[in-house]
Amino acid sequence: MGGVVALGAAAILLPSANASQDGAPDDAAAAPRTLKAGDASDLAARLAGTLGDAYAGAWYDGEDKRLVVNVVRGEGDMALKVRSAGAEVREVDNSMADLQSGAGTLKSEATIPGTSWAVDPRTNKILVTADSTVTGDKWDRLESTVESLGSGMATLKKSEGTFRTFVSGGDAIFAGGARCSLGFNVTAGDGSPAFLTAGHCAAAGDAWSDQQGGEPIATVDQALFPGDGDFALVRYDDPATEAPSEVNVGGQTVPIVQAAEATVGQQVFRMGSTTGLADGQVLGLDATVNYPEGTVTGLIQTDVCAEPGDSGGSLFTQDGLAVGLTSGGSGDCTVGGETFFQPVTTALEAVGATLGDGDGDGDGDGDGGGGDAGDQADGQDAGAEQDGAGGDQGVQEQSDMGSDRHSGLTRTH
Repeated sequence: MGGVVALGAAAILLPSANASQDGAPDDAAAAPRTLKAGDASDLAARLAGTLGDAYAGAWYDGEDKRLVVNVVRGEGDMALKVRSAGAEVREVDNSMADLQSGAGTLKSEATIPGTSWAVDPRTNKILVTADSTVTGDKWDRLESTVESLGSGMATLKKSEGTFRTFVSGGDAIFAGGARCSLGFNVTAGDGSPAFLTAGHCAAAGDAWSDQQGGEPIATVDQALFPGDGDFALVRYDDPATEAPSEVNVGGQTVPIVQAAEATVGQQVFRMGSTTGLADGQVLGLDATVNYPEGTVTGLIQTDVCAEPGDSGGSLFTQDGLAVGLTSGGSGDCTVGGETFFQPVTTALEAVGATLGDGDGDGDGDGDGGGGDAGDQADGQDAGAEQDGAGGDQGVQEQSDMGSDRHSGLTRTH
């Protein structure tokens, strides 16, 4: 097994990040700084600690490349601190404590299969979603609970699909007739090579192969689902397996620099064995999803599509930050829908692993020793193309070869 090479997380072309973190002059402290999404996430975390109870969430304005921070109305001194740090201030009525209390009420009164909720800082409300199975008395119960939270506390919407985990039969990584997707290669606490995938995938079996019906190459070490997450650590059976922290762009690779927290409004990309590459935005954090198998908390809510077989696949940013692992959701990549992801940072901490060889000291700018992805793949035919630079990126299927889809980042609007 010494010749086994770890499964790559994705095959993509990533554009160079075109936002910089150039500091504004000292006399322009009130002007929000231009930030990359990863830097905005770091700044939001620092301000959350500084503002205390006055902090009511934050989100990333991808168009203007600014961090917007919600400050409880009447906290003028705290608003000044936000502006001095280079973020935009938005005064709101609901504190984070109010929103968390509302989420607690939903948990105790409306934990119904087919429902989810997450705090949406852009609206300063709890976003409550019900799938197509929530009807009749169940819908009435959910609607009544949302109304009991009070005006301006929550928004209730219907999803056309059905919330489910995205396991399927097919190809990619296999166990017990199920197919999932590898998330990110990591180094386990004892230094052995491993990878992260979805915890619900582990229910299919302990031994995983890179071919349907093939010899196992990895064994589940730890897994959690349902409960406070949806993640699994799977160790490669051969300790000599090469498990680089990178994504494959066809002959060359792009480093995954480090794990990072998601930020609402952030553009993210998902890779999965069924649908290939897809992109979208983060909609909410600390989401609770009530799957048929049980409730999972602490997830990232997005508008990125996914389908069965994509479970466990990687969610990341264009500058090489590992953000999440595909858990489940509703809809598909034809009609769209909601997809939820396990935060990578939480999974790594829980299983005691680090990304790749443990050298995760990147600063989030994508300069992890390999340059940006556009440079890495320059002149390479990776089954994908890069249409222009900057602007908005989307997903366009390049070709279909049997059941395999080869997708690349291209301009969609």
